[in-house]
Amino acid sequence: MDVEAVNGFFGTQAQIDGAAERRPDVAEADPEKAAKINADVPAHLAALANQRKFLLIYISTDYVFNGKKPPYEVGDQPDPLQMYGRQKLEGEKAVLAEREKGASVTVLRVPILYGSTEYNAESAVNILRDVVQDQSGKQYKMDAYQVRFPTNVEDVGRVLYDLSREYLDKPLPPVLHYATPSPALTKYDMTVIIAKHLNLPIEHVIQDTNKPGPDATPRPENTQLSTIALRDLGVDVGEKKSFDEWWRDYIAQSK
Repeated sequence: MDVEAVNGFFGTQAQIDGAAERRPDVAEADPEKAAKINADVPAHLAALANQRKFLLIYISTDYVFNGKKPPYEVGDQPDPLQMYGRQKLEGEKAVLAEREKGASVTVLRVPILYGSTEYNAESAVNILRDVVQDQSGKQYKMDAYQVRFPTNVEDVGRVLYDLSREYLDKPLPPVLHYATPSPALTKYDMTVIIAKHLNLPIEHVIQDTNKPGPDATPRPENTQLSTIALRDLGVDVGEKKSFDEWWRDYIAQSK
C-alpha cells in the first residue's frame, strides 16, 4: 500500500502509530524483520508528518528501560535490555529527530496492554485466558518474577483522543508516559485473577519466581512508568476499571 498516496487522498490531522512486533522472543530471533515495523515505519511516518503537517503520536514501550530504578520519568535515560526495546528506542529517536526539524510528533510510552480482542493471542495478557482454560493436564510455567502494570487499551485510546483533540494546534512534550494506576501484577498474578472469574482451577500453572537465565531473552524486572508529565497536561491518568473489574465483566459477557 502506498501510504503517502492514501494520506494525500484522505488527508489527516492526527495519526497514531501503534504497530509493532511486540514479542521480545520474535524480535531476538529475526531482528531484521522486526526492525521494519519497530523502527523503520515510525521513521517514515514521522517524515510524512513533517511533510504533510499532521500530528503523529508514536506508541513506544516501557521496555526501553532496564527495570532497575522505577518509577521512570519521561526524562530518564533509556537502557533497553533486549532487541525489542532497542528497536523501539530507535523508533523513538527517528520520530524525535523529525521533531527537531519542525514535525508535530510525540512519543507515548505504555506498558503491557490488554482488552477486547478478536482472539486471545493478540495480547500477551489475554493469552493467559487460554492457559487457564487448558484443563488437559498440560503444565505451564508462569513468570512470577517480573512486575508488570497491565493497562487497558480503552484507557490508552481515551488518552490518545484527549491528546489529539487538545493539541492539534499547540505542541505536545516530546515524550509522555501512560500506565494504569492499579497495583503491580506478575503474569502469575494475572493468571490467578482470570482463573477466579472463569471459576477454574490452576494447579497446572506453576509459579516461576526465578530471574530469567542467560539463555532466555532478557526482560526488565520493574519498568513502572510515572504519569506525572501527562497529568500535568491536565489529562486524566486514571482508568475506567481495574484489571480485576474488567476481567470480571468481560468474562461474564462472554459466557
